[in-house]
Amino acid sequence: MKRKVTVPMNYLTIEGIKALLEQPDTRTSKGRRDLALLSLMYDTGARVQEVIDLVPSSLRLDGLNTICITGKGNKTRIVPMLEDQVRLLKLYITEHQLEQGSNNKHPLFFNSRREKLTRAGVNHILIKYAEMARKTSNVYLPEKISCHVLRHSKAMHLLQAGVNLVYIRDILGHVSVQTTEVYAKADSRAKREAIEKAYTSVAPQKEPIWLSNNNLLDWLKSF
Repeated sequence: MKRKVTVPMNYLTIEGIKALLEQPDTRTSKGRRDLALLSLMYDTGARVQEVIDLVPSSLRLDGLNTICITGKGNKTRIVPMLEDQVRLLKLYITEHQLEQGSNNKHPLFFNSRREKLTRAGVNHILIKYAEMARKTSNVYLPEKISCHVLRHSKAMHLLQAGVNLVYIRDILGHVSVQTTEVYAKADSRAKREAIEKAYTSVAPQKEPIWLSNNNLLDWLKSF
């Protein structure tokens, strides 16, 4: 097999995610939609197509606060949602009357023609706010950013918070935990912390006597 160049994994820091989600103008309907969309993509770690295919009936907001995501191979998984995310979704659903039974199978996120968003459309939304975040904040965002970066970011943040790889696998919908292990391999911060914990200094703490002996140094320089 021909060797391929290994590309470093792109992901945002927590500060980067915050800066990104601060950009949508929540005074407008489109801004409120974009905030609900991007925050859901990050919080659930869902693939862009999985989010596009969501319908209101995919959500359970009765206290259990879960979302049913259909992924590759038509496999479904249940992902819990936190209160902040649920609050955004409830406001969005009420605004567009998606809680009505007749809209249960309507796309959860749609464009001005009430049609399902496309992958290119969602990517355009993300890039637009990423460019805005670069101009309005001092937080670093990768030059190349895509919807999958939000998925990588969620996985890395869960890993850095100490969440077991098995749970991360289930949230992301990976078939095998071996696929999820790529995040552990890419987490340079965790590697550094592990090295620091195991580090034992073996270097001599005192300088050699001749370094502080000016007479000896002067004598050596005279040769």
